[in-house]
Amino acid sequence: MDHVFFPAFSRVAISGGTHGNELSGVHIVREMQKHNVNQMGSLSVCPILSNPRSIEVCRRYIDTDLNRCFTDALLSTPLTDSSSCELRRAHELNALLGPKGSDRAMDLVCDLHNTTSNMGLCFIIDFLDWILLHMVKYVQIKMPTAPIRVINTNVASKSLSYSVDSVAKHGFAIEVGPQPHGVLRADIYNMMKEAVDHTLDWLNKFNAGTTFEGDKVEVFVWEKSVDYPRDPETSQLTAVIHPKLQDNDFKLLQHGNPIFKTFTGETVNYEGEDLYPFFINECAYYEKRIAFHLAKKETIAFPPISVKKE
Repeated sequence: MDHVFFPAFSRVAISGGTHGNELSGVHIVREMQKHNVNQMGSLSVCPILSNPRSIEVCRRYIDTDLNRCFTDALLSTPLTDSSSCELRRAHELNALLGPKGSDRAMDLVCDLHNTTSNMGLCFIIDFLDWILLHMVKYVQIKMPTAPIRVINTNVASKSLSYSVDSVAKHGFAIEVGPQPHGVLRADIYNMMKEAVDHTLDWLNKFNAGTTFEGDKVEVFVWEKSVDYPRDPETSQLTAVIHPKLQDNDFKLLQHGNPIFKTFTGETVNYEGEDLYPFFINECAYYEKRIAFHLAKKETIAFPPISVKKE
């Protein structure tokens, strides 16, 4: 693959607390703010708490999920007296970190999340961005014992990207678990903090003129979501995640494997093509009617890159 040149990175934001009860990112950002971390080498760094009101009450959100409020349609919706707390905050963040799709937007936003699912450390990206794939490969090399994976949400277009990191020129989320919401675990916090540090280190090396050779990385590409079995009249759950599926994120799910156990003791088996489950039994996804997501695993090659000299 041909060598590709990219502009240097100048302005980077590290956001935490997009979901107010996901505490690793909240405390990483608070520590950065406490120690006035606003410049790291060649980078201007903006550590920001995305949803202060939800952080204050340690809830995922106040009115609606902030991490679904950054589509072009919602960002262009005029605010009214009845607008949700999170939509108002999305407009504020878009003005501060964006505007989305503009030349004035942050060069990169890294948004920090926790999951109750057994997913290790995941980089979640909307698009196959050479910069981000190089960054992931670098972190994987620097953290060889950590389970580090890439999830591609497979969003159709930038305008439909709904997460806070989508306002930047380059953006991704770091998702680390398992960690209960409202709880802070040292191992999960340290894993996330190390990944953030290596990400900033990579950016500074890139800016300094380091050439990163082409390579390849495994990517889990979202295919579909699966809901729990529900009562057709009440929509109440009639089953839970089967013990043989629980905690087995990113392990191949094959046709006929058990996925649910009904409250009456019956096993529900999987009836589809072989795919990889993730976000299995995520606490916050009950309201979204998602028991788990399914993905295809692809190996993506990417070209050598370096900074474009002015």
